[in-house]
Amino acid sequence: MVSHVASVAFLGVEARPIDVQVHIAPGLPAFTIVGLPDKAVGESRERVRAALSAIGLALPARRITVNLAPADLQKVGSHFDLPIAVGLLAETGAIPADILDEFVVIGELGLDGSIAPVSGALPAAMAAHAMGRSLLCPKSCGAEAAWAGEDLTITAPGDLGQLINHIEGRQVLDQPRPALGDGAATIGDLADIRGQEAGKRALEIAAAGGHNLLFVGTPGAGKSMLASRLASILPPMTPAEMLETAMIRSVAGDLVGGALTQVRPFRAPHHSASMAAMVGGGARATPGEAALAHNGVLFLDELPEFSPQVLDSLRQPLENGETVIARANFRVAYPSRFQLVAAMNPCKCGYAGEPGHTCRQGERCAESYQARLSGPFLDRIDMHVDIPPVSAVDMMAPAGAETSADVRERVVAARAVQAERYAALGLAGVRTNAACPPAALDEVAALDGAGLALLRDAADRLRLSARGYHRVLRLSRTLADLSGAEAIARPHVAEALAYRFRFQNAALAAA
Repeated sequence: MVSHVASVAFLGVEARPIDVQVHIAPGLPAFTIVGLPDKAVGESRERVRAALSAIGLALPARRITVNLAPADLQKVGSHFDLPIAVGLLAETGAIPADILDEFVVIGELGLDGSIAPVSGALPAAMAAHAMGRSLLCPKSCGAEAAWAGEDLTITAPGDLGQLINHIEGRQVLDQPRPALGDGAATIGDLADIRGQEAGKRALEIAAAGGHNLLFVGTPGAGKSMLASRLASILPPMTPAEMLETAMIRSVAGDLVGGALTQVRPFRAPHHSASMAAMVGGGARATPGEAALAHNGVLFLDELPEFSPQVLDSLRQPLENGETVIARANFRVAYPSRFQLVAAMNPCKCGYAGEPGHTCRQGERCAESYQARLSGPFLDRIDMHVDIPPVSAVDMMAPAGAETSADVRERVVAARAVQAERYAALGLAGVRTNAACPPAALDEVAALDGAGLALLRDAADRLRLSARGYHRVLRLSRTLADLSGAEAIARPHVAEALAYRFRFQNAALAAA
């Protein structure tokens, strides 16, 4: 007889059904796992053997074969320990075999019989719900799995002894409850920033429309401090966004304690990050920083110090909201719709253009430093904002009266207008102006006569690309929404053009 235990393998955020088949047959003692297991799965033999021994169950001196079907799909991870152990328990008669049809099983075993947490509990729970089964998972993963639905039955034991007692009716395990964390305590407030009113205004506009933003200024001007406050003025995530974000974090093993939060992600990788770290990759095609920032903010400090290849790898997610990892034998796509916020110095020494300062390399200092950023990458950033140094007078002034909560009210109101607009147009999944498809721009971003004339002149003089033209329209639409205007007027277009071309085309705009 062969015992069948349902489990899952992860391909991106998708949980693929896996049939764990356990067979004990006469023959020389052996324990073999087949079905394209990786090293972690192959080592399950020793963990399962020791865990069963710890609860007083010894494996029979016979030939044990475990097959992970389908056999042509690579099996990766330690979460196959518990399915294999449950199959052996059923095959040896320690638990009834007929209960195996009820569960999808994941979990890693300790040598003492404990069941350790694994990544991917939430996608596994969603897959179990779709299959009409219950979920058997580690106790520490129960709060995370409970977000898959109130009608999903979850069995979450802490060790194999609790599992056997629960199955035999000697112990009743509680149904886990979904946990909600609070990440707001770690976010700073806009009121902490002295001066920098132009930077605060740019943050509000970027938050209202979901636009990408680049701060340029001398060291110590407050660029990083401003960027870190963006998360504090963004609206809380909707339940659907929370689940999307949690699915990615769960697969990455980054969902600490299984608690979901309404606070949007804020990822700030170091400039030494590799391409695999930024967009994902490796043997398991794990999500990178771009995917982990989905529905939130990706902050790149010291932007030109990043490898050009790493920055250019962000072009696809910036344009399509998706990161694709392609390999010879599989293709994984992670949702990656984030706001890019970047900061950089104007030159290598950091003080180009400052009164009384002369760069050691002259004009070439700023030119060579800024040339590290490709034109197509910069074209995808809607707002380029100069951040001047903070004076001593600003530092001695009292803290700002306007808090992040005050700004967030205006941002939420502007986003509500956008969500209603795109819902009326039947554009599912579009909630901000930055995500508006080009085909809908003519309808949602209609200009008055003066605004159209200004944009026509700017497109000719500044040599706007098609992408640049569309991004100016989207930014103008956001400015109009913040001011409560129905139509886009000339002042909205003028401010959008000033933000977009303040950095790399300032000289051209003045020509």
